[in-house]
Amino acid sequence: MNRRRLLLGAATHLLALGAGFALGVYLLPILIAPAAPSPAAARSEAAAARFSGIFRRDLADSDALHWGEGKVSLTGRAVVLEGELAPGPDYKLYLSPVYLETEADFQRHKASMVRVGEVRTFKNFVVPLPPGVDPAGYTTVIVWCETFSQFITAARYR
Repeated sequence: MNRRRLLLGAATHLLALGAGFALGVYLLPILIAPAAPSPAAARSEAAAARFSGIFRRDLADSDALHWGEGKVSLTGRAVVLEGELAPGPDYKLYLSPVYLETEADFQRHKASMVRVGEVRTFKNFVVPLPPGVDPAGYTTVIVWCETFSQFITAARYR
């Protein structure tokens, strides 16, 4: 009887530990995220857009935990989202010369992409373009989770 109780207690503690870890991975990026640009600020920055596209939830490798939706605009200075991303850790923004919507395609084409920067907010963002990066040389903007090698979303803008 004591052994059974000990095993049950160990199992429930391990389950609680696992659930707490998973919840922490999900909530930590939300808790430490800086303030997102207001809709007006994002709209103002996007007004100078040279290109635009749409993040949609229904992409091949998007799911309930990995998605984006909204209008993404590219100016000569920044990539701007007027919309929302599923919260998560270590999001990176890439420009790609080919449209894709799966993790396998991302891995296959990663060498031809340019990493623009970090995505730190999940409702609206403005990510500055690095010096010398011209969006006209690419066709697609992609949000990727580096830590877990997860495709989040993509939008073709030209």
